[in-house]
Amino acid sequence: QVQLVESGGGLAQPGGSLRLSCAASRIIFSIYTMGWYRQAPGKERELVASITSAGRTNYADSVKGRFTVSRDNMKNTVYLQMNSLKPEDTAVYYCNANYDSSHNYWGKGTLVTVAS
Repeated sequence: QVQLVESGGGLAQPGGSLRLSCAASRIIFSIYTMGWYRQAPGKERELVASITSAGRTNYADSVKGRFTVSRDNMKNTVYLQMNSLKPEDTAVYYCNANYDSSHNYWGKGTLVTVAS
């Protein structure tokens, strides 16, 4: 059974930083596009950042210049470095692994709260 396990969430002050990690198991990690999504209370889940198997990255406009997605194929792990955090970044952050429509997996999420 495929597992994606997020970690690194918690409370941060505005302007602070957090680093999320997502460890994947039971998939050929290197061929998957890995993504970070978030869902704030009362809002739909949205893409935050993604990184393809070739290392190409994509970011939501709201996080460009503040967040960085990276991957370590040797460790089967994807990261999201979040800097200059804002209260509006508060959400549950989910890890996603996508290869095709039949191979699309989600983690259970990790809560990020940005408050002073």
